[in-house]
Amino acid sequence: MTKKKALSTEQYDELLASLKDRFDQNIERHESLEWEPIQQKLEAHPYKLWSLFEMERTGGEPDVVGYDQENDEYIFFDCSAESPSGRRSVCYDQKALDARKKNKPESSAMTMAADMGIELLTEEQYRALQKLGTIDLKTSSWVLTPSEVRDRGGALFCDFRYGQVFLYHNGADSYYGARGFRGMMRV
Repeated sequence: MTKKKALSTEQYDELLASLKDRFDQNIERHESLEWEPIQQKLEAHPYKLWSLFEMERTGGEPDVVGYDQENDEYIFFDCSAESPSGRRSVCYDQKALDARKKNKPESSAMTMAADMGIELLTEEQYRALQKLGTIDLKTSSWVLTPSEVRDRGGALFCDFRYGQVFLYHNGADSYYGARGFRGMMRV
């Protein structure tokens, strides 16, 4: 593990405490799971803790939303009420960022996710997250876009309006102050 991706003892302790508190306060997201095995898994994979720290630092409020028994992995999603504040005003990917001639955003969703060691939610994962609690009432979030759409210059995003989840398209190079992205990670 590189120094860049190592947490200080204080960051490590604060992150584990925050994750446990969030886990305890949102039991409906993971009713059949217990914290102890999750913490053991996290402690055994400190590089994953760095990714969770980045999710937390950028406003994602990561929480456990499931367990993949076949692969023995716990699944974390960004569960913040709105698209994470530290990940907004970004276009979809590096190709879109490079194509912009003026007013380029600082980064792209795909680049930031890769740098953080996480993946963008798929549309299916986004819809599953909405079943755990209403999110993105004022913001929207880029979702992983199929190559058939991306190859034509577009990208997909979702939000929750009028009592339902909407899936939209936009040019991949577009960016807005109220659009970010949500990530997921497996431990």
